[in-house]
Amino acid sequence: MTSGKSPEQPWQEAAQEFQKNLIAQWTQAAQAFPGAVQAGTQGSADPFAAFKSFMPQSGSANPFGMAMPNMGAGMPNMASMGDLFSKAAGQKVSFDPSKMLEIQNTYLKEVAGLWNQGLDTKPVNDRRFSADAWASNPVAAFSAAAYLLNARTLMSMADAVEGDAKTKTRVRFAVQQWIDASAPSNFLAFNADAQKKAIETKGESIAKGMANLLHDMKQGHVSMTDESVFEVGKNVATTEGAVVFENELFQLIEYKPLTAKVYERPFLLVPPCINKFYILDLQPANSVIRFCVDQGHRTFVVSWRNPDESLAKKSWDNYIEDAVIKAIGVTRDITGAETVNALGFCVGGTMLSNALAVLAARGEEPVNCATFLTTLIDFTDTGILDVFIDENFVKMREMQFAQGGLMPGRDLATTFSFLRPNDLVWNYVVGNYLKGESPPPFDLLYWNSDATNLPGPYYAWYLRQTYLENNLVKPGKTEVCGEKIDFRQVKLPVYIYGSREDHIVPIGGAYASTQVFPGKKRFVMGASGHIAGVINPPAAGKRSHWIAPADQFPADVNEWIDSATEHKGSWWTDWAAWLKPQAGKQIAAPKTYGKGKQYAAIEPAPGRYVKARG
Repeated sequence: MTSGKSPEQPWQEAAQEFQKNLIAQWTQAAQAFPGAVQAGTQGSADPFAAFKSFMPQSGSANPFGMAMPNMGAGMPNMASMGDLFSKAAGQKVSFDPSKMLEIQNTYLKEVAGLWNQGLDTKPVNDRRFSADAWASNPVAAFSAAAYLLNARTLMSMADAVEGDAKTKTRVRFAVQQWIDASAPSNFLAFNADAQKKAIETKGESIAKGMANLLHDMKQGHVSMTDESVFEVGKNVATTEGAVVFENELFQLIEYKPLTAKVYERPFLLVPPCINKFYILDLQPANSVIRFCVDQGHRTFVVSWRNPDESLAKKSWDNYIEDAVIKAIGVTRDITGAETVNALGFCVGGTMLSNALAVLAARGEEPVNCATFLTTLIDFTDTGILDVFIDENFVKMREMQFAQGGLMPGRDLATTFSFLRPNDLVWNYVVGNYLKGESPPPFDLLYWNSDATNLPGPYYAWYLRQTYLENNLVKPGKTEVCGEKIDFRQVKLPVYIYGSREDHIVPIGGAYASTQVFPGKKRFVMGASGHIAGVINPPAAGKRSHWIAPADQFPADVNEWIDSATEHKGSWWTDWAAWLKPQAGKQIAAPKTYGKGKQYAAIEPAPGRYVKARG
C-alpha cells in the first residue's frame, strides 16, 4: 500500500514548517506587548495575537499565511480598528475624531484617484518597487501603489491614536511591522521583479531559491551573508595573540605587540556579552583591536563564553565580579601596572560602568580612564526598544528565569533585526528565496548571525534595573556585588562615543552619560548606526564625526549637536589622540604572553570560547 502522499508533499510540509518558524521569529517582538503577554499568561497558545490582529482576514492568501491588503474593502470599520490597535497597545485606545475624519476623506480621495489611473499607475518612489519590472508591469505597479496607499493610511491612523508617548510608539511599531511584512514585494505571486527573473532564467532562480530555503531551514535562520566563506580564527578574528587566563565566564586574550615599545599602562577591552568579541576584530583593515596594538597599546580583550546550561543560574553580579573586575585584576597582575585603561562597547560599557562603581564603593581605583562606545548607562532614552518593556513583560521574564535558564541568542538577534525589518529581514527573504540570489560575503553580517545566549537571571535583572526602572543613575538605589551604585564616585576621565543613526542606543541615550560622570570627559558623535558607526577605520576615509567645544555638556543632546563641528573621516584618530596621554610612558614590548606559570599561554587567539556556536 502507498501512503497517498505525492513526492512533493514532504517538501511542502518542510517548507511550511520553516515558514511558520520565520513568522514566529518575525512576531517574537509581540511577546513584549502587554496584550500578548496577558494572553499568554491566560493559557493562550498564541503569544503573537497582537500582531496577527493587524492582518486583514479577507483577500488572497500568501505563502506565509498572511493576507494581502484588500483594496476593495474601503476604509475599515473604526470600532474594529480601535479594537485591533488596543490589542497592540495592551490597553483601550481611542482616536482623535477630527484626525480620523481627515484620514478617511484623504483615503477615499486617493482611492478614487488610484482607481481612475487604473493600469496607467505611475511607478512609486520606494526602493522595494524600484526595479524596471515593476514599472513595466501595470498590474504590479498598481498593486504596489495600492499597498503604499493602505500603508500610509494605517500609519496615519496610528498617529491619530490618543494616549501617552509609549502607547503611541507601541501602536506605530506594531502597525509598521505588519506593513513591512505584507509588502507585495515579499511574495512571488506579486513580485514582478522576481517573476521577470524566473522567466529570464527559465525557472533557475526559483530552483536556487528553493535550495536557499532548504539551506536556511537546516541552519534555522535566514542567511544575510555567505557564512561558508568565513571561519573564526582563519579570516575573521585573526589578530595574533594568546589566551592567558580563563574561567567559566570568559577568556582573557593578550595580543602580540606590533611595535618595539608599548605604553606602560595596558588597555583592556570589554565587548558586549550578547555577541562575540570579534566585532572588534573582523578583518585586519577594520579591526579595532589591531588598531590599538598598532598604536602601541599592550592590548587585552575579554572573550565571553557562549553560555550553556552550566551557566543557566549566573547573575549580573557574577558577570561584574567574576568577569569584568576579574579581567581588570588579571590584566594588572600580568603587566605589573598599577592601573589600566579600559573600553566598554554597548552592554560591555554598561557592565564596565557598574564594575567601576563597585570598585569605587570599595575605595579602589584600578582603572585610569574609560572609553564608552554606544553605551547606555542612563536608560531614559532607549528609542524603539522601549516598546518592549513594561512591568508585565519583566515579571514574565523574572518568573521564567526564577530557577535559572537561558535566553536564546537567536531570539535576541531576531528582536534586533526586526527593529529594521526591511533592511535586516525582508530584503534577504526576497533576495534569497524569491530571486534565488546568494547574499555576498560580508564579515559584519557573518558576525551578526553568530548569536550568543544569555543566562536568564542576568537578563531578567538587567531588564528591571535598566530598561524598566532606570535605577543605575539613581545614587544608592541599585546594589551590585554587595555595593551601592553611585556614579558620583567614579571620577576618572571618560571618552564617550555615540552614533547619530543608532537604533539600539539612540544618540540621546549615549550622550546622557555625559551627565552621569563627574570627571573630565569628551563626547564625540559619529555618522551611521550602532555597528557601522563604531567600526570605521581611518584608512577607509568614510563618514564623519562631530566634536563640540571642550567641557560644554548641556543636558539636551540637541543643544550639543547644534554647537558641534563636523570633521570628515573616522573618529578613531580623535580617540587615539585622547588615549595616548592617558597611557603613560613607553617601555620595551614584552617578548612572551602572560606572566609565569600562573598566566601562561593556554591556547592561541582567538581561543575556543568564541568558536562555540549557539
